[in-house]
Amino acid sequence: MSDPAVAAIPVEECGEPLVDVRSAAPGLLVAADRHDEPGAFAHLREGVLRRLLEAQRALPDGLRLQFVEGYRPPGLQRRYFEEYADELRAAHPDWDGARVHEAASRYVSPPEIAPHSAGGAVDLTLVTADGEEVDMGTPINASPEESDGACYTGAPGLSPAAREHRRIVSAALTGAGLVNYPTEWWHWSYGDRYWALATGADHALYGPKELREEGANGVVSKG
Repeated sequence: MSDPAVAAIPVEECGEPLVDVRSAAPGLLVAADRHDEPGAFAHLREGVLRRLLEAQRALPDGLRLQFVEGYRPPGLQRRYFEEYADELRAAHPDWDGARVHEAASRYVSPPEIAPHSAGGAVDLTLVTADGEEVDMGTPINASPEESDGACYTGAPGLSPAAREHRRIVSAALTGAGLVNYPTEWWHWSYGDRYWALATGADHALYGPKELREEGANGVVSKG
């Protein structure tokens, strides 16, 4: 995400609304341990949710997606980035600011280009039809440092089961038009700047967005 080519992608905001996946897609399993007061985490752009449900329909019998986090307010994204950068500075006092920023960007998107803050990204995992976790190789949100690089989607040394589960997720989501951020097997997006760069699109569809107020239909007004 630190590649200047990502930030250079122009955004032509399409105005697509954020929707609350809990009401808009009751068939999608949402992780029970995720919450915030306004329910921001459970929102996605309408087009991303539509593609996510298409991907779920493409999964083999007995497996389903578990939604973990979607939209992230820009202020929260900034806090996450700065906290991780502080951890890296403490661990590597010899690193200059540019190196800290680049390393931090492997795991947390810089706030100005963050796909989550555009409502275009989703963190997810694969579970059984009953909601039981399956082997994905690392816990979701494992950093490169704590997982020894196993959080990378194509990491070597995974168990056969973890590699197969990642392949299944990748096939379904890629087929629905989403792209993976290869440092994080759980992170997929559509319509954001990284998606545009990865697919060759000449512009992103979604820019950063503020969560203002939620209507009765679960649609959030544009910020």
